[in-house]
Amino acid sequence: MGRGRQKAKHTKVARELKYFSPDTDYSALERELTSSHDHQYEDELSKWSEYADDDGYVRDDGPQR
Repeated sequence: MGRGRQKAKHTKVARELKYFSPDTDYSALERELTSSHDHQYEDELSKWSEYADDDGYVRDDGPQR
Protein backbone atom coordinates (compact mmCIF):
# COMPACT_ATOMS: atom_id res chain seq x y z
CA MET A 1 0.00 0.00 0.00
CA GLY A 2 2.88 2.40 -0.40
CA ARG A 3 4.24 3.38 -3.76
CA GLY A 4 1.26 2.39 -5.92
CA ARG A 5 -1.20 4.63 -4.13
CA GLN A 6 1.30 7.49 -3.96
CA LYS A 7 2.06 7.22 -7.69
CA ALA A 8 -1.65 7.16 -8.55
CA LYS A 9 -2.20 10.30 -6.48
CA HIS A 10 0.71 12.10 -8.17
CA THR A 11 -0.59 11.05 -11.59
CA LYS A 12 -4.03 12.39 -10.75
CA VAL A 13 -2.64 15.72 -9.56
CA ALA A 14 -0.38 16.01 -12.62
CA ARG A 15 -3.31 15.32 -14.95
CA GLU A 16 -5.46 17.94 -13.20
CA LEU A 17 -2.68 20.52 -13.52
CA LYS A 18 -2.08 19.66 -17.17
CA TYR A 19 -5.67 20.20 -18.22
CA PHE A 20 -6.49 23.06 -15.83
CA SER A 21 -7.10 26.27 -17.73
CA PRO A 22 -8.13 29.23 -15.59
CA ASP A 23 -9.93 32.19 -17.08
CA THR A 24 -7.31 34.74 -18.09
CA ASP A 25 -8.08 38.41 -17.64
CA TYR A 26 -6.25 39.76 -20.67
CA SER A 27 -7.19 43.37 -19.98
CA ALA A 28 -5.59 43.19 -16.52
CA LEU A 29 -2.50 41.60 -18.05
CA GLU A 30 -2.30 44.35 -20.65
CA ARG A 31 -2.60 47.03 -17.95
CA GLU A 32 0.16 45.41 -15.96
CA LEU A 33 2.49 45.11 -18.93
CA THR A 34 1.89 48.62 -20.26
CA SER A 35 2.11 50.44 -16.93
CA SER A 36 5.33 52.28 -16.27
CA HIS A 37 7.22 51.08 -13.22
CA ASP A 38 10.61 52.33 -14.38
CA HIS A 39 10.82 55.00 -11.69
CA GLN A 40 11.16 52.40 -8.95
CA TYR A 41 14.39 51.14 -10.51
CA GLU A 42 16.09 54.52 -10.96
CA ASP A 43 17.93 54.31 -7.63
CA GLU A 44 19.18 50.84 -8.46
CA LEU A 45 20.31 51.92 -11.93
CA SER A 46 22.20 54.92 -10.63
CA LYS A 47 23.98 52.75 -8.08
CA TRP A 48 25.25 50.39 -10.81
CA SER A 49 25.78 52.94 -13.58
CA GLU A 50 29.47 53.38 -12.75
CA TYR A 51 30.04 49.75 -13.73
CA ALA A 52 28.24 49.98 -17.07
CA ASP A 53 30.17 50.12 -20.33
CA ASP A 54 29.20 52.45 -23.16
CA ASP A 55 27.09 49.73 -24.76
CA GLY A 56 24.94 49.44 -21.64
CA TYR A 57 26.24 46.12 -20.40
CA VAL A 58 27.61 45.72 -16.91
CA ARG A 59 31.21 44.59 -16.97
CA ASP A 60 32.52 41.99 -14.60
CA ASP A 61 36.02 42.82 -13.46
CA GLY A 62 36.23 39.68 -11.39
CA PRO A 63 36.47 39.35 -7.64
CA GLN A 64 37.72 42.37 -5.73
CA ARG A 65 40.46 41.70 -3.17
